[in-house]
Amino acid sequence: MKVTLALHGGWGAAVHLSQQPRQLDTEDLPAAAAGELARLVTAARTVPAPSSRPLPDAMSYTVTIEDGDRRTVIKQSDATMSPEFADLLSWLQLHFTQA
Repeated sequence: MKVTLALHGGWGAAVHLSQQPRQLDTEDLPAAAAGELARLVTAARTVPAPSSRPLPDAMSYTVTIEDGDRRTVIKQSDATMSPEFADLLSWLQLHFTQA
């Protein structure tokens, strides 16, 4: 499974324009980490983002999951983020910080 994280908007929108989306492949992860990522992806896929009014300066995130022939794109923002998506986002950000 390949997971890509792209950042959009927020107060530092200009900074994010120059950043390429970050990607990881579960084949490159230890088994425990790959299992945890798969669990987080499954949870984030099944819970829709809560609805709220858009905030123009809110940071938004796009997570693209490629798993065999299945491709899922999940878009959420700081203003409309499910707890499950927040858990996935935190895990990805921590992983990319440590990489």
